[in-house]
Parts: sequence; structure tokens; C-alpha cells
Amino acid sequence: MAIIKPGFPSIEQVTDQYLQKSSKPQETKTTDGKSFADIYKSVQRVEIPTSGVKFSKHAANRLTDRNIELSEGQLDRLNSGTRQASQKGINESLVLVDDMAFIVNIKNNTVITAMDKNSSDENVFTNIDGAVIA
Repeated sequence: MAIIKPGFPSIEQVTDQYLQKSSKPQETKTTDGKSFADIYKSVQRVEIPTSGVKFSKHAANRLTDRNIELSEGQLDRLNSGTRQASQKGINESLVLVDDMAFIVNIKNNTVITAMDKNSSDENVFTNIDGAVIA
């Protein structure tokens, strides 16, 4: 049998006190009135890049080595294709613009490599999870 000192509650009393509370947790709000759930939901939304794609050093070298020049219209279509891939949840995309192919890392909004129809011997693209014809 447990000896209870005066002024201290028993383990059973403490357990009952904490376990008998409502099972529904209280919602805590920030100073601006948003709950953690509201903030978490807003952070989970996929950010779609609005600025133009960047070119990695490797891709920039490929453009130079292969004498590939993009017109403003083609660059706009590459950006549009990248946004479409992002909206569809693609991570690594092949974006085809006219007779050029670009592998784009969608999360980083970065062209990884570029080639034209003369540069690709086998026309095989690996490590992509989607393709966009822009």
C-alpha cells in the first residue's frame, strides 16, 4: 500500500486529472489569428515559378558548344512548358521546343541540359518523370 504524504496528490489523482480532460486539443492561434493548421496548409501549397528558367553551367556550355540560340518566343515557350510541368507535379521534365530538347529540374526551375536534333544520337532521355511539348 502506498503512503501518501499530506499536501501531495496520489498518482491516481494526477492521472485522473490529466486523462479526464477533453480529448480534443485546443487550437492555438498566432497573434494575427492564424492557427497552426492554417499556416501548415499554406506552406504545403506548391509554388509555381513565375520568373524565367535559369540555365545551369552545364546547360549554358551545351548551348554554346552546339550553337543553340533561343529566340524570345522559344524562351517564352520553354518557360510556359516548365510552368505546365510544375502544375502537373513533374520533377524532372523533358521540354520540347521546336527541334530542341531541354531537361529541366522543375523544383529549381533550372535547365540541366539542352540539345538540338543534330546533337542527340539515340533520342533516348532518361531520369525524367514527364514531358511537355511547348
